Amino acid sequence: MTTKRLDVQVGESLPERIHRASNVSLFLYNAAVWNSHRIHYDETYTTEVEKHPGVVIDGPLQGDWLTQTVLEWLGDDGRMVEFQYSNRLAAYLGEVLTAGGIVSSIEGNVATIDVFIRNEAGQVITPGSAVVHFSS
Repeated sequence: MTTKRLDVQVGESLPERIHRASNVSLFLYNAAVWNSHRIHYDETYTTEVEKHPGVVIDGPLQGDWLTQTVLEWLGDDGRMVEFQYSNRLAAYLGEVLTAGGIVSSIEGNVATIDVFIRNEAGQVITPGSAVVHFSS
């Protein structure tokens, strides 16, 4: 069985994933994580009280999308051992967001991946990194 460790190169891009959050997906996500903050489902409250331009897409949901991007790329070839991200700009319902990553370093059977969520304007709104250990 061939592992990704033999094929991965620094600079390799992970397959990008497109995300279009909906009112329903935001409701279900927030219910699952017990997040009752109204900016994630109540447009009137969000725009009139909190003064956002629209319903806010959760930062932790974006972190989950980044995790999924890495794990789908990795498959059964190893495991993710470190992960971090930072929400830098807000994203709003209706925006199309793209999750992806680039292998930034490889040492033996360990790779570091710079991950990102990018908005439609091409801005990285959620950068992060993941470290994966490939199976021997």
